[in-house]
Amino acid sequence: MKYPWIDAYLMEKRGVIKDLQAEWNWIRYQIGGKMFAAICRDDHDQPYYITLKLEPLEGEFWRKQYDDIIPGYYMNKTHWNSVKANGAVPDDVLRNLLDKAYQLVLNSLSRKMQREILEMTSRNEMISCCGSDCGACYCYGKMCNGCSALCGKVFHAPEGKACPVYDCCKIRNGFHSCGECERLPCDLILGTRDPSLSEEEFMKTVEERIKRLRR
Repeated sequence: MKYPWIDAYLMEKRGVIKDLQAEWNWIRYQIGGKMFAAICRDDHDQPYYITLKLEPLEGEFWRKQYDDIIPGYYMNKTHWNSVKANGAVPDDVLRNLLDKAYQLVLNSLSRKMQREILEMTSRNEMISCCGSDCGACYCYGKMCNGCSALCGKVFHAPEGKACPVYDCCKIRNGFHSCGECERLPCDLILGTRDPSLSEEEFMKTVEERIKRLRR
């Protein structure tokens, strides 16, 4: 697929969960129990369409701009649109459309549910992909706004680059967190030891991080 970043990009959004619709072999992205996007895969698990929801007039507009955007594949063709997974739609345009799809479905939820989703996920955003609690760090709010907010470009990372753990987890492997990796704890995680901690103290913090990620 031309857009390998999609999964990580969507899973960064507040309240998003995903599942596999096995009958169709679609990976569905939902908020509040409602789907706003899906990756449609063939019998070899290769993506062939990215399907997303748009306002009818907006969907019609974008279909006129790009031949690789068609009315929703096996969906309501007024409200849904499908982007060819190996087509010519620019990445920034697809990101924009996915943002609109997410916001459209979020806005369709009750105010109570919207508030619950935002309150629930605001705390989750304090947990970095490696399981560290950014909100408990003395640097948070002073010299750092947290791993998730900064896309891994935290104060201790090489200048202009993401933390090696974030780079491995999010960028190279497309995981939501290290909790999805079978190698946890890996050498990158074990290389984050604070010199002020003993080996025993450090391993205890690693265990706590793993517990957060696998709850």
